[in-house]
Amino acid sequence: MPKLALKVDVDTWRGTRDGVPRLIELFSRHQAGATFLFSLGPDHTGRAIRRVFRKGFLQKVSRTSVVEHYGICTLLYGTLLPGPDIGRREAALMRGVRDAGFEVGIHTWDHIKWQDFVAGKDAAWTEREMNLAAQRFTQVFGQPPRTHGAAGWQMNHAAYAHEAALQLDYASDCRGTQPFQPVDEQGRLLGVPQLPTTLPTLDELIGLDGLTADNVHRVLLDQTANKPDCGHVYTLHAELEGLRLLDTLDRLLSGWKQQGYQLVSCAELFRTLDPATLPRCPVRMGEIPGRSGTLALQG
Repeated sequence: MPKLALKVDVDTWRGTRDGVPRLIELFSRHQAGATFLFSLGPDHTGRAIRRVFRKGFLQKVSRTSVVEHYGICTLLYGTLLPGPDIGRREAALMRGVRDAGFEVGIHTWDHIKWQDFVAGKDAAWTEREMNLAAQRFTQVFGQPPRTHGAAGWQMNHAAYAHEAALQLDYASDCRGTQPFQPVDEQGRLLGVPQLPTTLPTLDELIGLDGLTADNVHRVLLDQTANKPDCGHVYTLHAELEGLRLLDTLDRLLSGWKQQGYQLVSCAELFRTLDPATLPRCPVRMGEIPGRSGTLALQG
């Protein structure tokens, strides 16, 4: 049976507190596995205002109703309001996700800080941010992390390398077409195996070409009609699919089950692979339709 892995990026305190429990209920109803990647430090979502000068950002904001999805308070954290410490406030909830049988991993320490700056930072800055997240993860769960999924698909070579130093099993940091082993410009192995996100996200689609929350699922189901041997990875967000777009996700899960997919965690998909046989691919920064700025892409 072909596998489709569900990767949940949890960016904010609101997404953790309100979106994650609703996703747990929905996944349990569909008997679906999933991987929850947590932001473990401060919620500084309000500092994303810097992105107003980024190409395509205002267009995306106008399409995806950011205020409705994130809420006014969240959009002020780190500016007019202090940023709540997500890992400290919601440690019990995070452990409950694991205890319910779902895979848990690292998304980031400070989501906005990582997403906006990591691409241009050096190894010392990068490793410090990753170590903060890994240490908090271990405090919350009583064991070290086994996987990482980069905030905003933003990475640098030091981040890939440090994933190996943290002894992760695999990561899901970029966009692409199939699992692969990342390599640097000289073809040398870099980091751990990658399970790239293979499908567009809802916020990249809604508002384009007449797509709405009521019909966008049909586009994604068209893209998964042909089932690749290596499966798919779909990234969703606790702040979107876990809240106002929960019904859209419900339709997607039903459609994927009707197509014959087994809905699994990224770890379960990874266990079907032989890392030694994965293609070796470079990683680069580039643009994709529907998303502002550049992000990590499988070469």
